[in-house]
Amino acid sequence: MIRFSAIALSIGLLAGCQSTTQDKAPSEPVPVPHMTPAVSQQGALEQREPDTCHAKDYTSALGQPASVVPSLGISRPVNIVEWRGIEPQEYNPQRIVFRLDQAGNIFNIDCG
Repeated sequence: MIRFSAIALSIGLLAGCQSTTQDKAPSEPVPVPHMTPAVSQQGALEQREPDTCHAKDYTSALGQPASVVPSLGISRPVNIVEWRGIEPQEYNPQRIVFRLDQAGNIFNIDCG
């Protein structure tokens, strides 16, 4: 009986800790389109260097859906990274990286 009472008391205490109103998750901020300078690796440190992949040539794609990337006529390696997607960790200064926002539009173009 004591064991049942202890369990009932524990459940009652835990039930009192729950919120009766549903908490709204804060809305995520909308990313702002921008260009990130290229990165070069020197030893264990990375330093920014000039636009080695010529990402600036494709700034017209900012704000456009990812489906425009094939029509840009890019002859270099390309990587399209979805919102919160996984991307390769090896750095290729010639690769153009298009990063997408939640809606699937390009919000960042850089080398990597």
